[in-house]
Amino acid sequence: MGQGSSSSSWNPGNDGVRITVVDAESGAVASSPVDFSNRAQPGGLLHFGRVSKLDYRSGRALAPGSGTYTSIKPANAMPTIIRSSGGSNNIEAVKKYFCSEYAVRMVSDNTGINYDSLISGKYKLLIEPLAYFKYNNVQYCFSATEAALYDQKANGDLRSKMSSLSHQNLPLAMFLQTSDLGFTAWGGAKSGKQSNADIINYLGLGIVRFKELPPVTSEIDAPDVEYRVNTDVITAVTLTTNRDLTPDNPASVTFYIGGHSYRVNNIVIPGGDSQVVWVKWHTPASPQRMNIQVSVSGAYTAKTDFTASIVDLNELIPPDPLATDTYPGYAVPPLPSHPQKTTAHWGVWSCYWVPVWVWCDHSTEENPGAGHWVDEGYWEFDYTGYSASITGSMSLMPDDIVPTAQGKRMKSGYGVKTDVSVTLSTNAPSGHFTYTQTAFSVFPEFQYKTYLRLLERTSGGKGAQFTFKVNDFSTRDRKVHFSPVWFPDRAEYRIYTQVWDTWTPDGMLSVNVSDYVSIDGSLFDDWYTNRE
Repeated sequence: MGQGSSSSSWNPGNDGVRITVVDAESGAVASSPVDFSNRAQPGGLLHFGRVSKLDYRSGRALAPGSGTYTSIKPANAMPTIIRSSGGSNNIEAVKKYFCSEYAVRMVSDNTGINYDSLISGKYKLLIEPLAYFKYNNVQYCFSATEAALYDQKANGDLRSKMSSLSHQNLPLAMFLQTSDLGFTAWGGAKSGKQSNADIINYLGLGIVRFKELPPVTSEIDAPDVEYRVNTDVITAVTLTTNRDLTPDNPASVTFYIGGHSYRVNNIVIPGGDSQVVWVKWHTPASPQRMNIQVSVSGAYTAKTDFTASIVDLNELIPPDPLATDTYPGYAVPPLPSHPQKTTAHWGVWSCYWVPVWVWCDHSTEENPGAGHWVDEGYWEFDYTGYSASITGSMSLMPDDIVPTAQGKRMKSGYGVKTDVSVTLSTNAPSGHFTYTQTAFSVFPEFQYKTYLRLLERTSGGKGAQFTFKVNDFSTRDRKVHFSPVWFPDRAEYRIYTQVWDTWTPDGMLSVNVSDYVSIDGSLFDDWYTNRE
């Protein structure tokens, strides 16, 4: 999360949910809360009992739970609940999962409430995100509410060490858009560190209401990994272990992809912790679905078999612009708002031996002073954190041959050129990332839909640059896009570009950029007839 240490750290994906069935009419708790996690959690971690946000609101004090901690691992894995730094948790996938028949039956099976009764409208589901992480060398399970209550007791110590998780990504993983069960909808910031009071009162919860039957489905469609054709990518899994993995007994991972095997050996991880393990490979040149299998020795990973969808980012070139084109009633549309991931964080464990020499005495009367030295040392672990970030910029200008352009001002109907620059910054070795590979633009005259143009990469490395390809409709083979002749005067003609395919062990980095030229008049204003 950008501020961890060997004694206080969290690994992305080590999350879960606490689900409580609530009486829809009275708001009373109707079942003991149940915790679900995609990973097997150690029974000895410190927890506070399975206590719901409703109970804490009613005045229950935070207190360490007694006994072994237990959570349930769903047969069909849950989507990411808590985003990593710069990542996303795909709230639509979360909604789809917990509103599905599969998830509701899972709750029914583990709470003892009949499924038909559960979906009848008598009940609601209160869902709270959970984070499993190490704090001051102790492994904890916290709901967002518990983290805030704990931080109050610890005089801000938890926030000082784990705030990006405990006071940002955990509480903001779920919040209400509509007030329910006496909790007010959250109208505050969707990012940034939150106060303990706001977390306790507003954040870290979702509610499922049953107004109609859940969609019937036998399986949850786990999100497929999607890659572009002919692209360098990284496929990663997270290994977890309950025992120390050292050079004496390391773990290994083998990826089976497209008829090839990629083996990663000598993986060391301290017990109770985890690490991302990855392979960098190149996708096929044609679209297809590929099964990726992962074999693990010495540790555990939540998913070992999944499907990669290799897709062709189909360029749909806009039609030839004509002088007779019109668009009555056209209004300039707002820019799209697509998610982007501009930072990534991951790390690798290493291990070294700390010798502790002890004299083993074999002295006897006949042989005084006999003995030998024995090394009773131990393995010590170090965690090296890595990060990567991308920044992008776009310059849109009139084509160099536009006769009446003045700076960024031009008449409609002429061509515009673009320069998109992307800078990758990272402290990681080259095997940990790929360079930026893909950029494409969409246009306001098509409502930023339907048509797109793939850009040409003119330079690579950590400072990639992209421009338009030669326009098929340019009589002079210009690398431009033609603005429509009917585009409104005194308006910004703004093109929107998405830049993809900078891959890291923490996923794909992407950035969205845009720029404009000002339109005033049309190319018809530059025409004249000499009738002398």
